[in-house]
Amino acid sequence: MYDLVGLGERAKKASTFLAKLTEEQRINALKVCAKAIRNNAEYLIKENAIDVENAKKKGMSEAFIDRLLLNEKVIESMAVGLEQVAELENPINKVVYSHENQGQGISIVKKNVPFGVIGIIYESRPNVTADAFALCFKTANAVILKGGSDSLISNVAIVKVIRGALEELGIDQNAISVIEDTSRETTTAFMKLNKYVDLLIPRGSASLINSAVQNSTIPIIETGVGNCHIYVDEFADLDMASKVIFNAKTQRYSVCNACESLVVHSKVLKDALPKIANALKEKQVEMRLDERAFDCFTDYPYISKATDEDFYTEYGSAIISVKTVDSIDEAIAHINEHGTRHSESIITSNHERAEKFLNEVDASSVYHNASTRFTDGFVFGLGAEIGISTQKTHARGPMGLEALVTTKYYILGDGAVRK
Repeated sequence: MYDLVGLGERAKKASTFLAKLTEEQRINALKVCAKAIRNNAEYLIKENAIDVENAKKKGMSEAFIDRLLLNEKVIESMAVGLEQVAELENPINKVVYSHENQGQGISIVKKNVPFGVIGIIYESRPNVTADAFALCFKTANAVILKGGSDSLISNVAIVKVIRGALEELGIDQNAISVIEDTSRETTTAFMKLNKYVDLLIPRGSASLINSAVQNSTIPIIETGVGNCHIYVDEFADLDMASKVIFNAKTQRYSVCNACESLVVHSKVLKDALPKIANALKEKQVEMRLDERAFDCFTDYPYISKATDEDFYTEYGSAIISVKTVDSIDEAIAHINEHGTRHSESIITSNHERAEKFLNEVDASSVYHNASTRFTDGFVFGLGAEIGISTQKTHARGPMGLEALVTTKYYILGDGAVRK
């Protein structure tokens, strides 16, 4: 059995060490780690090539291999990411509330503090290894990483480089750890390591996130799954709608903020769908349509009839479902039933209807006349992100540094006793 307890003990000890570092020391350490990533690019590419070759032998898709690949460009972006996080404003020790209780003779201050140890489970993107470390280290959290088996060799190599840089600085290298056993049993056991891990963030497929929800005894933040909708209202500019939908669906298929489902008002259905289809035709996007939408087509080559399951599906590919509705209330109800509380958009020139949609749709990010592809920590001005939360904890939507801290009350008195 893999020694998760020892890993947890070492990470917990490292977290107390990190909390004592000054902000200047953390900034310098991240910059040194960035330099180490650059200096070891050849080594990282060589190790990653083993993962890539194994993926090809397994017949993995081109898109999967693209996410897995480390080249000079990706490695440089990893190093730049570390440097950018280093310069972000740190929320640690920020006072978020204060109160003078003169009647009781105490002063109360509430500050941001680190969680301690954060666990992150993710799949095939090895660059997440560096990103996760940077955000956790900046907020004085130790991190235990559990990547997928397909990227294990790459992840171990990146962690080795970072740990080496930390050791040279005299910083506890257990600030970052990677679980090298990729078995399901070890993953499930990790989810129960609540004695040592204070927060768990699963990033990846619906099955991974559901497994964490069902098995974890560690508090978790759900991230990632995105059955995102765009609703074409009866007052929509249809040229705008086709442009926005084309971007939201086709810019990148595999990302969680891509549009997977269209909802179209019946009053504009016959005009809107051919225009939208003409745009999507360029990328050979298959449209899975309900009965009324299906009847609008005669010659579009990439159509089929939708099943009930289609309206719940995050495709991650060149497929989109289409649902016809007779009112904005029906559109909102459909989205709230079938969506994943990620990102939802309305295309309309009617501002009252837009406001109704934005207020009543249950999602972390809601849009008016804009692509769902904007849901991203960098775009939102957070500087970086650890993931996109689809739940209603302290963190919702793109999660930056603020999502990786909790709070602590400091109560000061002078022999105060409660009256």
